[in-house]
Amino acid sequence: MNQLVRFDTNTLNKALIGFDRFFDTFEQRFANQINTSYPPYNILKPDANTYKIEVAVTGFEKDDLTVEIDQYDLIVKGTRKQVEMNEPEYVHRGLATRDFTRVWQLGEHMEVGEVVIKNGVLTITVNRIVPEALKPRVLKITEA
Repeated sequence: MNQLVRFDTNTLNKALIGFDRFFDTFEQRFANQINTSYPPYNILKPDANTYKIEVAVTGFEKDDLTVEIDQYDLIVKGTRKQVEMNEPEYVHRGLATRDFTRVWQLGEHMEVGEVVIKNGVLTITVNRIVPEALKPRVLKITEA
């Protein structure tokens, strides 16, 4: 029932000057969401200017994970070390521990804060820091 539709954004890029980055991001995000759902994650919003991304990284050690920022991309990578020879044989393996790369696009004025791993969940705090010049302000009215 669900049908994948591909938009030709090249035509729009020619008509809307300066929106090429927007359309490239749209296509990249759409393509990435189709390919993978591993590892699972939650996005929480504790208040108006804070977000928390929780990524299920069960089976990964702290040293197996990297969190980096590349311009507007927040990138989380998990790379497991080679399997040891004395690792037991699994009868059933329900916890996936394959290597992964997960990318989130950050909006303007977003700063990544604390990164914590606890009980197999990697939590990344992202804060919105709006510069004073962009905040709403009330102007004083004077009489002429």
